[in-house]
Amino acid sequence: MIHRECGVLKTTYEADMALYPLPIARRAVGAVAALFFLVLPFSVHEYYLSIVNLVSIAVVGALGLNILVGYTGQISIGHGAFMSVGAYTAANFATRLHWPFWLSLPLGGLMAALVGAVVGIPSLRIKGLYLAIATLAGQLIIEWTINHVTWISGGVQASIEVPRPRLGGFEIASQREMYFFLLIFVVVAITGTLNLVRSRVGRAFVAIRDHDIAAELTGINIFRYKLTAFAISSFYAGITGVLYTYYLGIANYEQFQIVTSIDYLAMIIIGGLGSVLGSIFGAIFVTLLPILIRYAMEAFGGLVLSPQAVLNTIPNLRLILFGALIVFFLVVEPEGLNRLWRNIRNYFRLWPFAY
Repeated sequence: MIHRECGVLKTTYEADMALYPLPIARRAVGAVAALFFLVLPFSVHEYYLSIVNLVSIAVVGALGLNILVGYTGQISIGHGAFMSVGAYTAANFATRLHWPFWLSLPLGGLMAALVGAVVGIPSLRIKGLYLAIATLAGQLIIEWTINHVTWISGGVQASIEVPRPRLGGFEIASQREMYFFLLIFVVVAITGTLNLVRSRVGRAFVAIRDHDIAAELTGINIFRYKLTAFAISSFYAGITGVLYTYYLGIANYEQFQIVTSIDYLAMIIIGGLGSVLGSIFGAIFVTLLPILIRYAMEAFGGLVLSPQAVLNTIPNLRLILFGALIVFFLVVEPEGLNRLWRNIRNYFRLWPFAY
């Protein structure tokens, strides 16, 4: 009896274009909001809140990459580099000019958007594997620049310590405070993405993904919209890098290497390409996977392996599972976890009937 449309009549364009047109959907969103704003932060230990905080940061980055890859069809392996651009931009503004986070954070996103648009210029002429290699080159170039330009990275270790964000005289330091801080950005990112993909720009993205030549023949400016997709995706990545930097209190290039880009690709592939909910599912799954592997290895690995062998096995097992899951979802269920959720939802839309 979920998402029943029967009896819900729309008499205005506003009602027809509403983000949640069904009353039960609005009530469900309200219940989820109450859970995350009123129940979860006051009933969960700070260790588990720290895990939720990592998931929140990953959700913002996965949404940005899904706009580019899932909705526009442009492959990118440089998401981690764009995150580093935002992180180091905000870190330099915060430490050198002592600007507050509400100024350095959007500037980090804008700088990442600018760099992303430049990296996306080759997308007019190349696509597919060739575009992936071009974005990989951007990842390596940005990594080299950060490591070797002292003015940007702050020295040999390429690390910049960043003060905690402050609101007036209040410092956001504890895991609970950081939880509310990050949750606001997650809500804005989800709402912004949902509205973007329903807009004229979002429809142009989807048209380019489905068939770029046909889209161009209908009057869509391919080059402009591809650059826009790269800029928006990189803006999300830059904001993600800034949030990660403020959360850890340090900007370091090791946090944004090519492995990070692959992790975010895994998130949107496992969660579901071209889906906002799939980005959330993928971010949760990929973030929790190493933690669950660690718990399982600590619980059962000690029966056959030494403690040191268990510690050495966990990172390799994580990579093996990542690769296996990506192949599995590409072959068995290309639409990822979001498709599984849609199947469950469609079943209950017809329940108790079988047709």
